[in-house]
Amino acid sequence: MKTILTGIRANSELTLGNYLGALLPMVRLANQHSNEMNVNIFVPDLHSIIADVDGNLQKNIIRTIKYYIAAGLELNDNVHIYRQSYVPAHSELCWILNCVATMGEASRMTQYKEKSEGRESCNVGIFDYPILMAADILLYSAEYVPIGEDQFQHIELARNLAMRFNHRFQSEIFTVPVKTSEQVEFMGLSDGIRIRDLLNPEKKMSKSTASENSKIMFDDEPAKAAKKIMSATTDSLGKIKFDMFNQPGISNLLLIDALVMDSPLQDVVSTWAGETKYGDLKQKVANDVSNMLAEFQSRLSGITDQQVLELFEKGESYANNVANAKLFEAQKAFGLR
Repeated sequence: MKTILTGIRANSELTLGNYLGALLPMVRLANQHSNEMNVNIFVPDLHSIIADVDGNLQKNIIRTIKYYIAAGLELNDNVHIYRQSYVPAHSELCWILNCVATMGEASRMTQYKEKSEGRESCNVGIFDYPILMAADILLYSAEYVPIGEDQFQHIELARNLAMRFNHRFQSEIFTVPVKTSEQVEFMGLSDGIRIRDLLNPEKKMSKSTASENSKIMFDDEPAKAAKKIMSATTDSLGKIKFDMFNQPGISNLLLIDALVMDSPLQDVVSTWAGETKYGDLKQKVANDVSNMLAEFQSRLSGITDQQVLELFEKGESYANNVANAKLFEAQKAFGLR
């Protein structure tokens, strides 16, 4: 069977952007395809330690999987849930791919440039994590890797490394993931989802932003989340229109509401066509986000740690079998085995 693979770092609470842009689309894809495809959902805890670790990593790892379940993930024998660090082949293949990748292509990664900008030095993990991400994908012959647009470069890097490795050893050891345009098409989206910062809609919503009002966290009280929406930055044009270039704040609110209500964006845009009262739009989005959070938090509270640990035990048995077999092929190609 073909494989879909995804993972969300477990450093801290998820934002609304993480949920709407990555987790919820993945849950819907998994439920749609898990009868005929393998669906690998892993917690990339090795990626998580690139950032500062606050002592809550284990709690966050378990909570991340609870989020998938609370979001409606349907569990069956084709859905495999595992922790990255419990499958040592990820680290081993990362080193092998480091010996295939070049410094130039790794240093061109936009996220590396952004995360290292203004620093006298940064840890090597920030530079190298796209190579580890390639290992995460290639170990399982994953063709489909649902992602946000900020990760498109990393999918292309994984494709390039797979093709270079296969060409170097005249083999078909690695399955090449489909192009990013096909990834987006598979997700059923015209483009990658990117929820914007509520105070600065020129930027994406991020956990690391200093201002609490710039982001909605999934442990926010529903009323607090609604208040943040009401204070979101808009503009002075006085018309409600979806135009990310000229009206990013208004467009962000329209996108959020479409995703929260599971409605086609064009339908939401059409509903507000010709309207001029930004306060009415904010109130609608605030109510919808508040209701969604309350329902989600209720479902989340009913999922136990033990349920998640049992899923890990089963999924890591599967993941180690698949990953070790693929790693062995790569090791043999280099003469390591």
